[in-house]
Amino acid sequence: MVSPGGTSPPGGPASFLKVPDMKRLITASALVLAACTHAPATPSGPVETSAATEAAATAWNTLTGERPIVIAHRGASGLYPEHTIMAYKTAIAQGADFIEPDLVMTSDGVLIARHDLYLSATTDIADHPEFADRKVKRQTPFGEQEDWWADDFTFAEIQTLKARQQFDGRPMQYNDTLDIVTFDEIMDLVLAEAEKGNIVGLHVEAKWPSHYTSIGKGLADPILDAMKAKGLKAAGIPVYIQCFEPPFLAEVAEKSDLPLIQNMVGAPYAAMMGLEYDLDDMDDRRRRRGRLLCARQGWPADGLRRTSAQGRAAGPCLHGARRPPGCALYRQPR
Repeated sequence: MVSPGGTSPPGGPASFLKVPDMKRLITASALVLAACTHAPATPSGPVETSAATEAAATAWNTLTGERPIVIAHRGASGLYPEHTIMAYKTAIAQGADFIEPDLVMTSDGVLIARHDLYLSATTDIADHPEFADRKVKRQTPFGEQEDWWADDFTFAEIQTLKARQQFDGRPMQYNDTLDIVTFDEIMDLVLAEAEKGNIVGLHVEAKWPSHYTSIGKGLADPILDAMKAKGLKAAGIPVYIQCFEPPFLAEVAEKSDLPLIQNMVGAPYAAMMGLEYDLDDMDDRRRRRGRLLCARQGWPADGLRRTSAQGRAAGPCLHGARRPPGCALYRQPR
């Protein structure tokens, strides 16, 4: 099932990316989002089987008939507040192949899982009088916003906060009961699953890396160093790095051989973020040439071209040239 919150650009409100047909799905940042609120119904009574029905049961409604990869967007965020340990654990229990942590960094360099730099929507920070005078205005691509910002707080201060559900219509009973988790804790979770024989991968999204670069705290090295220190590669944990900002992916491409995903977003967010591209034109070129050629303007570096040249940017298969077994939704680039 698809997360009710959809996939939103970093820092912006979560919203559905309305698309007229399958072709726009090449711009989604996840193949299947696991924010399910109900398990599939189980038929009661005896079920007749035959060779034909068994064959049909093994076929999936994908381009190749293979099983799709399930990516838990912010964990099981339809059941628990997003990016909490319970959201991730529940997603894994539901059978997710990957969990998707969005990463920001505290003022003292600790990577934590939050979808946004601002904290008011997903934590109880507004109820902390000791932080009342820490609310400040910042200019964002979406205009001026006054809030509490993750990179203005130390990790010790972040630890005093609790997570909250930000979307109406989702369970609220877990508000103010769950901690803000670190990237280290998320990696420990998948490593513990691997020890039990259950390999769960990570779709890591870097949030607003250009902001961190502007204040002298780039995200690429901390993320890569943290994964190396935990030994994810040796443990066989598949990892994908995703971002909306091409220069960040270009930096990661120079420092790592990890597969990369160029997140994309439609109007009006693209223009707000300084991204210029026509999804219809891009899809037409993909159809004619068998791969996606990404046109863009407004970024200071040629990051997207460089990562694409290495076969590690967005393409018909969102996993790039390193498509894992079971990725059946899109063609392998030629």
